[in-house]
Amino acid sequence: MSTTEHGHTAAADGEPDVRRGVPEGAEDQVAALYWEAFGRKLGPGLGPADAGRAFLARHLHHDRGIVATRGERVVGVAGFQWEGRALTGGGMRDVLSAYGPLRGLPRLAVLALFERTAAAGELVMDGIAVAADQRGHGIGSLLLREVTAVAAEAGCRRVRLEVIDVNPRARALYERHGFTATRTRRTPYLRSLMGFDAVTTMHRAVTPAPTPTPRETR
Repeated sequence: MSTTEHGHTAAADGEPDVRRGVPEGAEDQVAALYWEAFGRKLGPGLGPADAGRAFLARHLHHDRGIVATRGERVVGVAGFQWEGRALTGGGMRDVLSAYGPLRGLPRLAVLALFERTAAAGELVMDGIAVAADQRGHGIGSLLLREVTAVAAEAGCRRVRLEVIDVNPRARALYERHGFTATRTRRTPYLRSLMGFDAVTTMHRAVTPAPTPTPRETR
């Protein structure tokens, strides 16, 4: 497996390509993967499913995603937030335009529950989604390694993410990659709405990539 200077990992031994940025034309695939993984959480804010997938595809920030592909198919995606932008975009006006004022205002209140701001020197993970038939093949690990590389190159000192209590498989993946739990918030009021009642914040330290030093000229 080799990596180019643009963050593109060439496929080898059956592994998918891993590249930075959502390719033009792949927005619907990425939105579908995200909805499959997080639809229950996003549903009260962006549902029904068709409308939610369309909203996500329309408002993606392409440079805030890392994708794994097999040919033309996107089989995994990791989103991250840095410098005020995340993979999933769309602001108040976009929600009201898509759903109308009457239905849009309650949705904004739900979506506000998921707003997260990266601290200085921190990259925030938006989440990882892998196609159901591709799980168990290390794609999540490949995406996590690339996210960590992005954080290091950006000069960040840690990566932060949140995992819900009903997703132990994701938490186990994060722990294998050096993430440690720092805080758990009990959210029983979300059980009936979104199916979980606790959110754990996890951190992973990152060593910023060294700044290249100009070669001495003679």
